[in-house]
Amino acid sequence: MSANENRCAIYLLRLVLLALALGAPGCSKPPRLSQLGADDVIVAFGDSLTYGTGAAEHESYPAVLAQLTGRQVVRAGVPGEVTAQALRRLPQVIAEHQPRLMIVCLGGNDMLRKVNEAETRSNLRAIIGAIRERGIAVVLIGVPRPALLASAPEFYGELAKEFAIPYEGGIVKDVLYSAGMKSDAIHPNAQGYQRMAEAIAALLRKTGAI
Repeated sequence: MSANENRCAIYLLRLVLLALALGAPGCSKPPRLSQLGADDVIVAFGDSLTYGTGAAEHESYPAVLAQLTGRQVVRAGVPGEVTAQALRRLPQVIAEHQPRLMIVCLGGNDMLRKVNEAETRSNLRAIIGAIRERGIAVVLIGVPRPALLASAPEFYGELAKEFAIPYEGGIVKDVLYSAGMKSDAIHPNAQGYQRMAEAIAALLRKTGAI
């Protein structure tokens, strides 16, 4: 190989490495959020993972997140709720609390009840869309499939990209696959909810919300 060919090969290699670095998961910056005022309300909207099943109320992730952020965080979680039920409940929650930001963590019960994935995705899209239409910021939390070493379905990340909203896709999996952070097979304990709150608080800081 000539010197020129060698230089060209090195240059192409550098371009490939740069492209991989820019496109690597976790390297891209999440979408920015408007900074929350001291009196702005955050609503944590979801099912038993939001309600805090497996721990005391003050140990739920919304309660811990309130402490970490210095903001009011409403615990709007209903154990056992599927996305279709959450979609119907959403307008009342928004009207009651008038939030500036909503954290959506739903889908686990759909998977447990074997709801068609396309239906779950459609319901989540409708939930996110309805929140955004009201000028409320959204953060999406991915929930893993109920299987050994399963990750959150791809549609969570795809919806986050579609709506350009911040997404945390790993924390629930990390907690539920750690024996010391679970109260049962599908719910965290106090330590697990603490980790969830810390991860969400970190994401809110990274996106400029707090």
